[in-house]
Amino acid sequence: MPYRSTKTYGHDVGLSCVFRQHGAKSHCNQLHGYALSVRLEFECEQGQRDANGWVVDFGGLKEVKQWLKDTFDHKLLVAENDPMKDEICALGGLGIADPIVVPGTGCEAFAAMVYIFVSTWMQKKGYVYARLAEVHVMEHGANSAIYIEDKK
Repeated sequence: MPYRSTKTYGHDVGLSCVFRQHGAKSHCNQLHGYALSVRLEFECEQGQRDANGWVVDFGGLKEVKQWLKDTFDHKLLVAENDPMKDEICALGGLGIADPIVVPGTGCEAFAAMVYIFVSTWMQKKGYVYARLAEVHVMEHGANSAIYIEDKK
């Protein structure tokens, strides 16, 4: 059985962002925000931990935390296919928002974005023995999404 370890950036970290899901048939198509929480789950096979016996060195994840802050903290996330993208992004020119265009919005889209960033970052850092298995993104205690590594 593989070893697993987790690193959580909780709601207290301040990943407070605003977004909308323009295709929603509910109030989610309006701008709204959350202080997101992100949980990364790493794994490695028996005998594949690093020299310290760790799956991942949590102290070495500072770049990941900074990327999360740069991407989500006090940002206005706009889906690249949002028909109001230009109008929403114009709020940045008024100095009242910091818009970032992303592939998609919502917990599922954010979990996939985080997974892609962290797994690519791990490859660049030479993590050959460990892999990112899952990413959990939580809006609050009732809403979350999980992106799981495709092992095919």
